[in-house]
Amino acid sequence: MAQRRAFRPVESVERALALLGALSESEEALGVNELARRIEVHASTASRLLATLAAAGFVARDAEGRYQLGVKLVTLAEHVLSRLDLGALARPILAGLMERTGETATLSLPGEREATTVDSVPSKAGVVSMARLGRPSVSHATAVGRVMLAFGGGPLPRERDMRALTERTITARPQLEREIELTRERGYGTVFGEREPDVNAIAAPVWGRDGELAAILGVQGPASRLQDPTRVLEPLLEAAATLTRALAGEA
Repeated sequence: MAQRRAFRPVESVERALALLGALSESEEALGVNELARRIEVHASTASRLLATLAAAGFVARDAEGRYQLGVKLVTLAEHVLSRLDLGALARPILAGLMERTGETATLSLPGEREATTVDSVPSKAGVVSMARLGRPSVSHATAVGRVMLAFGGGPLPRERDMRALTERTITARPQLEREIELTRERGYGTVFGEREPDVNAIAAPVWGRDGELAAILGVQGPASRLQDPTRVLEPLLEAAATLTRALAGEA
């Protein structure tokens, strides 16, 4: 069997990538000499590399001869981002969240008025809170719904539409407004038996690359076991941050 050749990076490509990296780290355009100093090459070498990158549109030169990143990179980024599959990206994150918390982890997508559960990884415990896929969030009575109202930009439900599902369900508009404001301040939403009397839950936003609410991650479990949903807050926020980064998002 033929031996695999040891990887040997192409020096000129490495240097070109280093130039792009240096430009991405700078908030202003940089001259040839400064770029050469930053990547530790001779100015003539940097100049040739920059000319090649400029011809391909990866960098652009201003009137003063300084360089900045070019629009070609935007095109490449658009191609990459357009191929990102939210479900595929989220699945291992959901599985990890369930393992860390021991409770059912859910992925919901925001809609015009409600979020909808599109995936879940059920708890391995003997007593499990199951999430039904395709089920709307009921914005006034679920943790996912609270996050949807807090960060999705949609209107709060009318008080006449806030039906009591359990004795704990919020049905007064002022009280819901306070809960939504608290969700915004904390960056996550919680409920205690408001949709189902024996289920507590917590949810956090996932952000897209334009700063929009792209998805919502949640953790839910039996109230007898998940008495305080904030005990799983740290892994939930870490999972939401991981998915946000995978989507090239920014909170």
